[in-house]
Amino acid sequence: MPRGDLFPDIAPYETGLLPLQGGHVMYWEQVGNPRGRPVLFLHGGPGAGAGAVHRRFFDPGHWRVVIFDQRGAGRSRPLGELSQNTTPHLVEDIEALRRFLRIEDWVLFGGSWGSTLALAYAQAYPERVAGCVLRGIFLGRRREVEWFLDGMRRFFPDAWGQFAGHLPADERDDLLGSFLRRLTDPDPQVHFAAARVWSQYEGLCSTLLPSPETVASFAQDRSALGLARIEAHYFANDLFLPPEGLLGHMDRIAHLPAEIVQGRYDMVCPPESAFDLAAAWPRARLTVVPDAGHSALEPGVRLALVAALERFRGH
Repeated sequence: MPRGDLFPDIAPYETGLLPLQGGHVMYWEQVGNPRGRPVLFLHGGPGAGAGAVHRRFFDPGHWRVVIFDQRGAGRSRPLGELSQNTTPHLVEDIEALRRFLRIEDWVLFGGSWGSTLALAYAQAYPERVAGCVLRGIFLGRRREVEWFLDGMRRFFPDAWGQFAGHLPADERDDLLGSFLRRLTDPDPQVHFAAARVWSQYEGLCSTLLPSPETVASFAQDRSALGLARIEAHYFANDLFLPPEGLLGHMDRIAHLPAEIVQGRYDMVCPPESAFDLAAAWPRARLTVVPDAGHSALEPGVRLALVAALERFRGH
């Protein structure tokens, strides 16, 4: 997939490992201009981890880009660890990283679960947030989880058939519980097999047109395990969000500027949530990409995200 509309590949100018409570260790990196405006990249999942391509959304001459892998994900350790792995833990990890890097405030950039975590952090620490650029909105509501587990079969019956078909017929009434048991099974043959199936399902449904490259990236064993195990763990616990949900605390961030980018045909995080968020956020600008699905690397979504970041230069 050509990605000439993104900035060129760039290596970090600094990387590190930050010890966290509960035996977790966070991988972090900084990219771009050390004296630039700070922006924090929040990856999806939960559990997906960040990659080199995510550095390329940001003009390296303007932004001081901070990227990290959340607990149990990517290059953070231990991989796939569920102990002390909740949304409040991740919010405090972000704040610990901000203090460690001595950043006064930053722009938050996140998609899918990254948008959820951005909202949770911003509502907890609004004084540390200069604004948000969010994509593929996921608010962590029960109906959004149920859509992922069962609703997507209406549009991707073949992908859902492979997903559900990994389980014996008598376990398919509880897809989430049955997968979570396998994903947390100590036998690598059991948990890796379940992780590949879960992650491939998400990959198959993430783009408007079939993308073997996207599916292959989701199916790699290490990235698949972090994504599938942690995602199932969070889904089983209502994303560790308060009963009133994220929309119940929008008053805390109503003053912040926001850019929301949403693919019209996003099947993983349908547009309803983006419209609900925009309606509750006075300073949010919603851009609907007419020919895109869920992935941040869909051509129209890439362009819209880069344009949104450019507009933030003026805030």
